[in-house]
Amino acid sequence: MELLQLKYFQTVARTEHMTKAAQELSIAQPSLSQTIKRLEDEIGVPLFDRKGRRIKLNRYGRIFLEKAELAFSVLQEGRQEVVDLAKLNEGSISLAVMRTPIIPDLLGSFRRQHPFVRFRVKQISRSTIQHQLENGDVDLCITPYNWERTKPLHSQLLMTDEIYLVVPKTHPLATKKSVDLQEIAQEPFVLKADGAFRETTDTYCRIAGFQPDIAFEVDDSLSIRGLVSEGLGVAFFSSLTLRTIKDHSIVPLRISQPYCRRTISLVWNAERYHSSIVTDFYQFILDYFKQFHENPASLD
Repeated sequence: MELLQLKYFQTVARTEHMTKAAQELSIAQPSLSQTIKRLEDEIGVPLFDRKGRRIKLNRYGRIFLEKAELAFSVLQEGRQEVVDLAKLNEGSISLAVMRTPIIPDLLGSFRRQHPFVRFRVKQISRSTIQHQLENGDVDLCITPYNWERTKPLHSQLLMTDEIYLVVPKTHPLATKKSVDLQEIAQEPFVLKADGAFRETTDTYCRIAGFQPDIAFEVDDSLSIRGLVSEGLGVAFFSSLTLRTIKDHSIVPLRISQPYCRRTISLVWNAERYHSSIVTDFYQFILDYFKQFHENPASLD
């Protein structure tokens, strides 16, 4: 049994049309038909049901196709591993990330150590990320979504990210160190338009017994900060976001009740081959987030 036979079989199985498959493979149809016939003779059973010129993959063919595609997948991973060994200082990483200001610093810090690495960065989508990880379209995912550890996907907790209430410096609450969420139930809010962070803060407002009065919905932290600074509302910021902000016109307050937080995890497919550069970046992410445990931000 030859790889060329398997490739021809895979194409015919996909098209279920001998002429189209021959055109796609750039070979003569009689030659393709003979190759498929030799493969069936070698296996000992027909792989297609034939009615005149029409062919259709049968039960045996479907089983054999599944194994053939698995073989090609293993060979592709083997090829990629050899390429990686030959190019230790080069490579690319496909990363799905949450929207947070620390991501540029994370990528830039790694790039300084590995100047030849190329990143393909995608925003997290709850509906597609699992499929992308399982298929190998994404190597690693940094996510705030709660993730149950189910094969083949594994997750590692990176940090617990506390959520703060942010008010303008002129606000009556600005002199306080902390606030009960119920105290600001009547305040106008400036909130993220959508996403995991918005889902989390909406949940905590419901726990506190109110629905936020939304004055503005915007997409980025910079706009939220500007609107709060102008006294147009209060907002929620995570401790990660607050680390990047040096603005004395706004004041972060800890939320004493309920305790507002989100978990941030690293997710990957443990059953797929990962290049050496992806493995290095995986460890770099763990070490990078460890600093937030060892050196908590001072927000007072």
